[in-house]
Amino acid sequence: MVSHPVGVLRRLIPVLTVIVLVIATYLVARLPLASPTERARLAERFDFTELPIILPDGLPERSVRTVNPEYQHIRSWVSSVGAAVAINDLDGGGVPNDMCLVDTRSDSVIITPAPGSANVYQPFVLTPDPLPTHRAMAPMGCVPGDFNEDGWTDLLVYYWGRTPVLFMNRGGRAPLVAERFRPTELVPTRDRGDGVYDGKLWNTNAVAIADFDGDGHADIGVFNYFPDSQVLDPDGRAGMQMNHSMSRARNAGGAHILRRTAAQGGDEPSVTYTEQAAIAPAVASGWTLGAASADLDGDLLPELYLANDFGNDRLFHNRSEPGRIRFELVEGKRDAFTPKSLVLGHDSFKGMSIEFGDLHGSGRFDAFVSNITTSWGLEESTFVWRNIASSPESAGEMLRAGRAPYVNEAAERNLAWSGWGWDTKMADFDNDGEVEIVQTNGFIRGTLNRWAWLQELAMANDLMLRNPQMWPNSRPGDDIAGSQPIAFWTPEGNGRYADLARELGMTDDTPSRGVAVADVDGNGSQDFAVARQWGRPSFYRNTADSLGDFLGLRLYRPASSPDAIGTPAYNAQVRVRTPDGRVRLAQLDGGGGHSGKRSFDVVFGLGEIGDQPVSVELAWRDLDGVRHTRTQQMTRGWHSLMLTDQVREVKAS
Repeated sequence: MVSHPVGVLRRLIPVLTVIVLVIATYLVARLPLASPTERARLAERFDFTELPIILPDGLPERSVRTVNPEYQHIRSWVSSVGAAVAINDLDGGGVPNDMCLVDTRSDSVIITPAPGSANVYQPFVLTPDPLPTHRAMAPMGCVPGDFNEDGWTDLLVYYWGRTPVLFMNRGGRAPLVAERFRPTELVPTRDRGDGVYDGKLWNTNAVAIADFDGDGHADIGVFNYFPDSQVLDPDGRAGMQMNHSMSRARNAGGAHILRRTAAQGGDEPSVTYTEQAAIAPAVASGWTLGAASADLDGDLLPELYLANDFGNDRLFHNRSEPGRIRFELVEGKRDAFTPKSLVLGHDSFKGMSIEFGDLHGSGRFDAFVSNITTSWGLEESTFVWRNIASSPESAGEMLRAGRAPYVNEAAERNLAWSGWGWDTKMADFDNDGEVEIVQTNGFIRGTLNRWAWLQELAMANDLMLRNPQMWPNSRPGDDIAGSQPIAFWTPEGNGRYADLARELGMTDDTPSRGVAVADVDGNGSQDFAVARQWGRPSFYRNTADSLGDFLGLRLYRPASSPDAIGTPAYNAQVRVRTPDGRVRLAQLDGGGGHSGKRSFDVVFGLGEIGDQPVSVELAWRDLDGVRHTRTQQMTRGWHSLMLTDQVREVKAS
């Protein structure tokens, strides 16, 4: 019998598809890389000086955490997160030259002046006293924010083994001291009267701050990793668990969306939040390491992205109304040439962080998600989600239909592989109009390579994973991706990026976690700090002497304190059009990513424009939740703007 040609062709379609995919993958993987000469030319645009960060004297220097007995043989794995850094204006001087560090070596939350700035005071440690505490807790991150809208920047510190604590800033112009910050419970907690914490055992690794319901006030998203349990308690009970799947785990601590309901300033500042059931439980319990928000459809209600270590990444369309926060899941659409793991919401990769930004210069928010991308280890792929919506209105149509307006093009951009990736931040460090990307890397540092054991675990039956005893040893001395420097990705000018960290002298290979960006001396050149896991943090001052022009915006709304400049205009968007027709989009970032938090400043590199003005479109909500837009011409340099129903320039300090 002779087969019909159509039938033969139909049977060959799967084979031909696989062949095409293999060839395409090979060609993408073989994209030419920048030559040493080209890399040297690109590096000439940048110059960073690494400066020491002053820490308080006498702090302990541990190298691993005490853990629940069930995790004892993987205590290095359990000890692999917690280093964090944020840069912001804590003293009300108008410049973000204060730092909040979480140092894992001492489990301390440290306030210290930014190196290279004019700020001078003695660094100090923030403790939750007199709030109840216990020995089996550790800080994981620090998020600046004006939570009671009095104009003074407070700090939210989140932990393993406890609900977060708000350190409310009492204000004043004197040098910063610990007594200026009043510890306040974020979540109501029963006080036993003996100073010992007896509340919910949240294990948090990601926080996002934004006005989710559009009422004009900042809300808080808290996203937990381990289930509520005694992870760090050496006397903790048995029956602890790990993720029940590498790619589809849904047994983590879950998401908590907290809506702001009341606040007061003065000597006893406070703020009250109420938790809302904003996300369906079935899609809210991945093992989250990163979270961020950005408005994709132009309604100034920010969408929410959760980067899940175990479990699919999640993008949520914001369908909130004032007083009621509500998110709906949206997912990417797969075509015949896209592996499922590269489709948003269907991926099986290990999401470590998320950063929104206008990566392609399209005037739309793209997104960068770090994953584990170590050659001869777990070589997945970073996600570079390109926004394919032609306009905010088009994005809204897609989102309402349940579709995420994103496709991945990490490999085409040469951004797919850097190592065991963590936090990322986009910023234009040379002010040429295109953003660079700083990415932290590395996992566990030691001398005995344990990649083979981890590979075996990754290939094991998911039914084994929940039981900690089935996990291979990860103890002091073991090494898994323990010597990976940070990456500094810069555009080559041809659509691809090159990692210039080595050329720029950023060769410290201690595992790093959080990265924070800010212009700490107000000169228009952005600097950054890196938090390192079980090592000293690093500060990289931008000392390039041939930068382009810039537009820097400090966006405020009226504050309740007459002594403060204003309160941050959360969710405000800025679209800049330069004289040559280029468009760039940015937002006032209330705090997203993994464990690094940038300043509230909105900064654009403009290239060489001289005294020509640029067109600036501002979109914001006032304190009553009313939406406003204004377009005006602005000159290069710094501008401090008060946003009410109008735009008014104010003095920054």
